[in-house]
Amino acid sequence: MGSPKALLPLDHETFLDRLVRLFSPRCSPVIVVLGHGAEELRAHGPAGAEYVINPHWQTGQTGSMQCGLREVPADCDGVLFTLVDHPAVKPETIDALLGEGKLKHAPLRLPRYQGKHGHPVWVAARLIPEFLALPADGAARDLVRSHRAETEFLDVDDAGVIADIDDPDAYRALVGARA
Repeated sequence: MGSPKALLPLDHETFLDRLVRLFSPRCSPVIVVLGHGAEELRAHGPAGAEYVINPHWQTGQTGSMQCGLREVPADCDGVLFTLVDHPAVKPETIDALLGEGKLKHAPLRLPRYQGKHGHPVWVAARLIPEFLALPADGAARDLVRSHRAETEFLDVDDAGVIADIDDPDAYRALVGARA
């Protein structure tokens, strides 16, 4: 992207500002895992979040996720997890994921837009040890797939759940759609 995705502007705030603003009134604590460029990101990061540095960020997303999960309070019911390159999610989607699901004991809740599931993902606390046990080269999506039969999919009217901003074209499309 040429610059940290977390600091890309969207609607007069950065991706990171937006996500912390959306999560803070709904989740406590909001844990932000930083890797490459952690000092710059922390210097520009919003208040209202706990910042954790993953010193082994080069190993990939699994290590960063595990770094954040180690900071989750022991008495939590679950974790709402997202990637910084999914900044366009609507507040109503977050509320739906955190609400009482139809499947009372579902260990996972995933938003789904037009048949495609995306982020954020709600994970029951009882699954945290499974995520922490993933090997460094493991993928969270494989663990999510292994629990598919128990997963609650929430159909939402929110294209933001599948808007993955991985390249300049995706970013231009996101900004252009909001102009």
